[in-house]
Amino acid sequence: MTVFALKIHKILKICSYMKQFIERHKLLAFFAAGILGGVASLAAFTFIYPSAQYGIEEKQNASKQLARYASLNTQPAFDFTGVSEIANPAVVHIKTTITSSSSSEQQRQGMPMDPFEFFQGPPGQGFRFENQGPRQASGSGVIVSDDGYVVTNNHVIDGASKIEVILNDKRTYIAELVGADANTDLALLRIAEKDLPFLKLGNSDEVKVGHWVVAVGNPFNLNSTVTLGIVSAVGRNIDLIRSKGNKYAIENFIQTDAAINPGNSGGALVNVAGELIGINTAIASETGSYAGYGFAVPVNLVKKVVNDIMKYGKVQRALLGVSIQEINQTLADEKGLADLKGVYVAEVVDGGAADKAGIKQGDVILKVAGVEVNSSSRLQEEVGKYRPGDKVVFTIRRKSSLMEIEATLLNADGKAKLETVATNEEDSYLGMKLTVLSREEKLALGVKSGVKVTELENGAFKNAGIPSQFVITHVNNEAVYSPKGVVSVLKSLTGAITIEGLTKDKQEKVYAVKLPSKK
Repeated sequence: MTVFALKIHKILKICSYMKQFIERHKLLAFFAAGILGGVASLAAFTFIYPSAQYGIEEKQNASKQLARYASLNTQPAFDFTGVSEIANPAVVHIKTTITSSSSSEQQRQGMPMDPFEFFQGPPGQGFRFENQGPRQASGSGVIVSDDGYVVTNNHVIDGASKIEVILNDKRTYIAELVGADANTDLALLRIAEKDLPFLKLGNSDEVKVGHWVVAVGNPFNLNSTVTLGIVSAVGRNIDLIRSKGNKYAIENFIQTDAAINPGNSGGALVNVAGELIGINTAIASETGSYAGYGFAVPVNLVKKVVNDIMKYGKVQRALLGVSIQEINQTLADEKGLADLKGVYVAEVVDGGAADKAGIKQGDVILKVAGVEVNSSSRLQEEVGKYRPGDKVVFTIRRKSSLMEIEATLLNADGKAKLETVATNEEDSYLGMKLTVLSREEKLALGVKSGVKVTELENGAFKNAGIPSQFVITHVNNEAVYSPKGVVSVLKSLTGAITIEGLTKDKQEKVYAVKLPSKK
């Protein structure tokens, strides 16, 4: 018998054994089939809905980028060249264009510089609120994944019609705004690039006063500037974000004396291990320039905000439903409190999470899920790390008794559910419907910006021969970045115009369009 025939004989014999096994153990076979079916279903769900499966932590598993950290182990003490070499390539320069004045900007005209405005650039070179034309502003951002996600401050990009990201090696991209959260002053951008250097996310709960830190950003439009300092305080609440009208603001800043100036906002605060521990957000200054104190959003809060935006399109803010008060000696004496630990519950919202769980006015919250909280800012940050529907155990002192109470956190509408938002921006004009160009489409077409035509009704654009799925990159030689931007430009034009772009098979086309006259 040949070798081939022997192999066929063995295979047939194995198949015969398997048949006998299945006939004798039908129940076990059905169980195995169920498991295989479940695995197949899970695999299909992961393939169809990848964004629901992965947060920023999973995206930081790029071994090629993490290998950059290996050299830090060989660095001598008080030598920060290794940290700088890791951080610089992962911090970007952000330039924004603002085409119209917002009401909040108008309200600030003539007001003195406040710490939130330090991203605008050096005195005399930043934009002026009274200027009604396009204005330029700049700040910094931090790359947090190799596939192009960038974290910055919300106030750096707020109201911008164009967001430009410039890498450390001078490559320039038009960024997509994935989402923003005014209550933490954070925003998430994405650029059409792969294999980017990023900063590992550290653990801001381990940050202590006296730790060395490095601040990296672009002050005064000076690219890739590194300054050194220490953590001078943690848990700072300077009532800055709330003063901007954000009712549910979270402020539990890391304070540092590393020099930061106009342009640093949105940049990185890094520890000696080269890990991101905070996003530089504000300075305390009477002049708008460095005066010794800067404040950064802790990275653990950044993780929560970024993951929410990536998965749901918006931040899932969980609320306990209490009004709280710092405990000082005066309050302790007045209320007969045993000591100064914890946070005092001054009021409980009817029907809120605390009310439903049994937390009462006069209680003192000592811990959130085992984490001690001795300030209102720390309590807000700890609760802010959870989502509506999460069950969290609070350690409470009521008079002389200690107890643990489990509360189901709720959203602002009093519901224990998550909310999602549509991320696609759409607009239309004269029968031409437009939508944003996804990052993947930009990469496939090799363009930095563009707007896709999704549908054409009878009219000037269809008559000009523009096809569906055409990607518009320029209108009358002016680059366009969003559907609203295209519509804004078109509404300002009459007569013959040109529309440039790419077909879905990457062919460059220019169409002449005759727009109707304004009535």
